[in-house]
Amino acid sequence: MSDCNEEVNLHECLELITRLARHAGKIIKSRINKKKTIETKANNSIDFVTETDQEVEKLLIEGIKQKYPHHKFIGEESFAAGIKEKLTCAPTWVIDPVDGTTNFVHSYPNVCISIGLVVGCDVKLGVIFNPILDMFFRAIKGEGAFLNDEPIKVSGVKQLTDALAAVEFGSVRTAEFRSIVNHNMNYLATNAHGVRSAGSAAWNLAQVARGAIDLYVEMGFHAWDMAAGDIIVREAGGTVIDPAGNDFELMNRRILATSSSEIAEEVYSKFQQYYPEHD
Repeated sequence: MSDCNEEVNLHECLELITRLARHAGKIIKSRINKKKTIETKANNSIDFVTETDQEVEKLLIEGIKQKYPHHKFIGEESFAAGIKEKLTCAPTWVIDPVDGTTNFVHSYPNVCISIGLVVGCDVKLGVIFNPILDMFFRAIKGEGAFLNDEPIKVSGVKQLTDALAAVEFGSVRTAEFRSIVNHNMNYLATNAHGVRSAGSAAWNLAQVARGAIDLYVEMGFHAWDMAAGDIIVREAGGTVIDPAGNDFELMNRRILATSSSEIAEEVYSKFQQYYPEHD
């Protein structure tokens, strides 16, 4: 049984997950422009799942289990099926097989495979792969962040007036949540260079890491949306905190990722806050 003292070879893990993600990416790319079989998740008519989400997650988990049979998994589609794993200190893969499923349904190309490896409750490795655009982001803790094997860095922008920000409307449709999102969106739209909504948390985080986006904030999504992006942004020199200014907690379903600590300090107190149930 996997435990907290297990040694994990991160380079071997990266080699494995790179091969599996590229295999899965071929499936996604081959289906992006085809008609999809769509289901909706419980109690949310706009939170989609397709047969591709399920097939890709199965491919990734089974491929990892063959090499690491005792590792644990936290995945979007298994969670939706009622399988809820608690994050422990044991090696745990946190997987979103198709981040941006609504984009995928509409053949919009911001679609990513997002895979993070958490060891000792700390994200040690992350991969974000957009197979439509062939952009493969990766990071191992302490070794920097890369896009298609080239090193990447955040922009270093230090104030909101110089920043391009990213936000998402999310899949929650309560009046409270809509009001919070609208307030935060209005604040950013009034003060930043511009605001973008790409439809994929992993993609937004990858863009912060490569210096194309300077600030990304979201509340109400899940650990599998941001585990890989967390380590990739940090390894690219960025700042990752809770949107209220506290330390980032992977299972709290909230993130503020920025190009610098200065911009994070400037903006967090201006946001209205939403605190969802933890993963």
